[in-house]
Amino acid sequence: MGANEKFFPGLDGVIAAETKISFLDTVQSEIVIQGYDLIKLSQSKEYLDIVHLLLEERLPDSAEKATLEQKLKSEYEIPSELLNIFKHLPENTHPMDGLRTGISALAGYDSNLDERSLSVNKNRAYQLLGKVPNIVANSYRVIQKLEPIRSNESLSYSANFFYMITGRIPTPLEEKIFDRSLVLYSEHEMPNSTFTARVIASTQSDLYGALTGAVASLKGNLHGGANEAVMYMLNEAGNVEKFEELLETKLFKKEKIMGFGHRVYMKKMDPRALMMKQALKELCDLKGDHTLYEMCEAGERIMEREKGIYPNLDYYAAPVYWMLGIPIPLYTPIFFSARTVGLSAHVIEQHSNNRLFRPRVHYTGERRVFHSTTGEL
Repeated sequence: MGANEKFFPGLDGVIAAETKISFLDTVQSEIVIQGYDLIKLSQSKEYLDIVHLLLEERLPDSAEKATLEQKLKSEYEIPSELLNIFKHLPENTHPMDGLRTGISALAGYDSNLDERSLSVNKNRAYQLLGKVPNIVANSYRVIQKLEPIRSNESLSYSANFFYMITGRIPTPLEEKIFDRSLVLYSEHEMPNSTFTARVIASTQSDLYGALTGAVASLKGNLHGGANEAVMYMLNEAGNVEKFEELLETKLFKKEKIMGFGHRVYMKKMDPRALMMKQALKELCDLKGDHTLYEMCEAGERIMEREKGIYPNLDYYAAPVYWMLGIPIPLYTPIFFSARTVGLSAHVIEQHSNNRLFRPRVHYTGERRVFHSTTGEL
């Protein structure tokens, strides 16, 4: 690194790519998706609207949306060989590792694997959007020695996903809230997993490889895995008083508390978290038990008072998924499934206007002299 070059740990604040897909506008407090505010979209649009917006660059009309849903339904089934692969994975395999294996294996079934044209890449993205929910649900079930669940094409895309991961058809409220969570997780500019996917794609590697790398990135508890950690923490406490004690103890021990803080939302709550907080309130109202809601609010107060940090999406998505009856190990795979469309859009954009990522380093090691004639240092 030269004398006039600056080092930014974690690439904090470094502009790594130009994109028209999304942007986090911290001044206006907006998550901009193809020009629209994602939070406003989530209040009236469904996940398939966002899929069309991200891949076709415009919101669909009713006919286009119906066509898109049928296209995805035609891609629901996965090769039976994938189920056999899942059967041979150890029972303690994390669902994200099962998902990663399934997506990687799909590459072998693509007869145009070396093709990078826009039309072929888009078709791949739609195929993956159809198949990833199936892989999420059935890799988990098969690894747990349970029978696979077949998709139910009479249901909407989101309702079918919910059905495959829970084994039951959602109520209208459950379907609405689950779909909204998919919308909120769909795209978020340039987090680690998206950067990973674009770096891989910049080598002209295929979409499956880019998404496989993104799964590995998202698995970490500093990224997608935080939602699982949040729910384990809430369950460990069980009530407001014990949750407050748990957080105070963790703070005293200087332990990291998952679900709080964000590299971009440093002085306010993640706007997506606010949407999931409202959803949690609805579910608690329906059940007549506000314990989880009250615990989460207590955690908010403590973390704002003690650390000046606020909830991110994972903090409220976790108890929402718990109230929906979703197994905790599937929280991060669901996150990835929702993000598949955003990741695919970024890979397509990278392939369409590519430059290989090749950063430099700030070397902190020694400079030594080796005498080649004597072999001495």
